[in-house]
Amino acid sequence: MSGGAESRETEALPQAVPGEGIVFDAVILAGGEARRLGGADKPGLAVGARSLVENVVGAVSNARTTILVGPERPIPGVVFAREDPPRSGPVPALTAGLGEVTAPWVVLLAGDLPFMTAAHVADLLAAAAGAGDSGGVVLVDDGGREQWLASAWRTAQLKAALAAYEGRSLKGLLAPLTGTRLALPGRPWFDCDTMDDLEEARMNVLNEWTTLACKELGIDPARVDRDLILDLTKEVAHGVARPAAPLTAYLLGLAQGAGTAPDDAVAKLITLAKNWGEATQETLTDS
Repeated sequence: MSGGAESRETEALPQAVPGEGIVFDAVILAGGEARRLGGADKPGLAVGARSLVENVVGAVSNARTTILVGPERPIPGVVFAREDPPRSGPVPALTAGLGEVTAPWVVLLAGDLPFMTAAHVADLLAAAAGAGDSGGVVLVDDGGREQWLASAWRTAQLKAALAAYEGRSLKGLLAPLTGTRLALPGRPWFDCDTMDDLEEARMNVLNEWTTLACKELGIDPARVDRDLILDLTKEVAHGVARPAAPLTAYLLGLAQGAGTAPDDAVAKLITLAKNWGEATQETLTDS
């Protein structure tokens, strides 16, 4: 790494409350082309109950100002900016976002981070503040690779570097400013570049919900064959009707709780759903 302070690998975080009292703005880049998703509005894709970009906005809810660089969206409390020309790349987008930043610290995030939380942002800021003047902090993934759109910087330092930078690479701009490469649990750096990534994020939400629901109901999660139940509801929704899917799952639970469900109850219900059209036609014919 040239032109910057020596990098420090960070394993442990400060013992103090992370990020407490640090005044920061957030810049979220959410205007890319999403070529690997067929040009879809990637930040607007849903994971769980909200979109990817709404999750990122929620993660920086403690920011003094949140600047969203990209098309305007119905998200309250956000300042919108746009790179010129639109979709011209991350460096012009960062330039547009930084123009709205006034806080001494700035957190830079992608708009498609489904696992990023407020706790991760607080840890980023704590590491940045603890680094002194040695430079910004960037998250690294499980392979040790820098994820530049999951980082925290001194605003003045970043603005000065950007004003003098003539390239188009975010790495070229940020690498010389980096003082700390930070590893955090929970994969906050994970972004959704492909449909497989999006599906993984959605399944993670389902896993979390299953665990919480089982705890609330006093059920051992190990006893829940999630994939089998999903197959059942898919077949019922497709073969019968969408509202029949959750109803069937509920009826199955009642039968299992009462001890009346046969061992092959799910298989029988799937077969019933697949043959639903034929069964109803036979009933109409007989009548």
